[in-house]
Amino acid sequence: MPIETLIRILLLPTLAHLQTSDPDTDQRVQIYARLSKTFQAGTTRPLAYRRRQLLQLARLLQDNHTALEDAQLTDLNKPRLEATVSEIAATITATLAAVDSLEEWAAPEPRPTKEAWRANWNGTVYKGPKGVALIIAPWNYPLILTLNPFIGAIAAGCPAVIKPSELVPATSQLLADLFPRYLDPDAFAIVQGAVVETTHLLNLRWAHILYTGNGTVGRIVAAAAAKHLTPITLELGGKSAVVIADDADLDIAARRILHGKIQNAGQLCVSPDYVLVSRSRVDALAEGFEKAWHQFWPEGDSPLTGTVPVSNIINERHLARLVDLLKRTKGKPIFGGEVHEGIRLAPTVLRDVGEDDVLMEEEIFGPILPIVAVEDIDDAIRVVNSKSSPLVIYLFTDKEEIQNKFIHQTLSGELVFNDVVMQLAGQFWMYYRVSPQGLTNILVTELPFGGVGESGYGAWAGKNSFDTFSHYRGSINITNALEPHLQGRYRPYTEDKYQFFCAPSKVKIPDA
Repeated sequence: MPIETLIRILLLPTLAHLQTSDPDTDQRVQIYARLSKTFQAGTTRPLAYRRRQLLQLARLLQDNHTALEDAQLTDLNKPRLEATVSEIAATITATLAAVDSLEEWAAPEPRPTKEAWRANWNGTVYKGPKGVALIIAPWNYPLILTLNPFIGAIAAGCPAVIKPSELVPATSQLLADLFPRYLDPDAFAIVQGAVVETTHLLNLRWAHILYTGNGTVGRIVAAAAAKHLTPITLELGGKSAVVIADDADLDIAARRILHGKIQNAGQLCVSPDYVLVSRSRVDALAEGFEKAWHQFWPEGDSPLTGTVPVSNIINERHLARLVDLLKRTKGKPIFGGEVHEGIRLAPTVLRDVGEDDVLMEEEIFGPILPIVAVEDIDDAIRVVNSKSSPLVIYLFTDKEEIQNKFIHQTLSGELVFNDVVMQLAGQFWMYYRVSPQGLTNILVTELPFGGVGESGYGAWAGKNSFDTFSHYRGSINITNALEPHLQGRYRPYTEDKYQFFCAPSKVKIPDA
């Protein structure tokens, strides 16, 4: 039977109910069918093919570095340095790290058995691609949150469709233009659009879906995937708490927290959402934030109109939501709150915010940071645990006892000590360190990036991305030479055989 006929039969249940006179929908179905045909033909499985496509992705980013910066300036007013550090250069580094690790990641893993009678079974785990994947990307970091999971799909041998966000049209269109110039168009495609287009994509049967965004849409994606029993990865965010213990250096903590909060104007899924600090230290922390503010924007500079202003708020609706929060909060501003030309909001830190304040209800996702006073660390843990599990909890302390409390008494996707957002340097950002030899880039890609509960499930980044799109397939080999050792399992069943197989159930169980 020709491969085209076989693929058509396999896809018939999925394609039948999507037949339509709408040319855009037909095009999406055709893309899906084309990528499915490529996968069934085995094109994406050889490591040499995967390596070549990964290198092409790195070239895409390297050759178009300035154009990608320009697109993010257009879409988000994201400073070039931030776009480079957190998106472009970091993705190139992550791509090349995947190339270097590809053979190790994809290699079969022997799983030797403990029992002597199974020692020759050749237990092995083989890693194979799941199939055609769908990556639904967000707008806030439209390269790293799109392409870093995509690196895992390529490395795993999966064809993939990327649905970029319609809220960053310049970046999305640039990727759509560049993909067919650098990557195999029969295996990788960009599909643009908004709700209608995404809904049509979700009607198709995917081998894996990875979605980054909010919980409301996450539930829709999960429900659509459930119809086909499709495995999914959800990265959803949440109210990521910052807890400052009494031993923390408040000036350093404030500087690090404010730096993390202003990245992309607070529009980051792991942005510090609120700060918990002992009541007796609120005044000193407020002073620390003011010092940090003046360090970041010396006299004559401004976060709204300066030489390198903060990123824009993504649209008028989100800005109106943030402004409304500032109108309704009972907190007292330490600084910030100004709006510029209906597109930017100055970083705003507020004190004396109550647990029941409007700022404590949902993820803020903007440059607003409330300070909530607590009695002690146990009270801070109570506040954190009263809310849904976030992507990350930030804890400023050097005391091992307090760190252990948070390890064992709280739940979050990640737990970071003494800084904010820097866990991303262990996942997909690129930072620099100063050494006698000059600036040296740092990128460690082995920490998983993912949430728990309301902040999502599944993980990616580095090898975790490869694992997400791979099927781990267990295998054993019972050779004919082992037949003499397997006679006891066959009928007729005898008392001797029964007693022999009962032996493991009679071993002495250790005392607790």
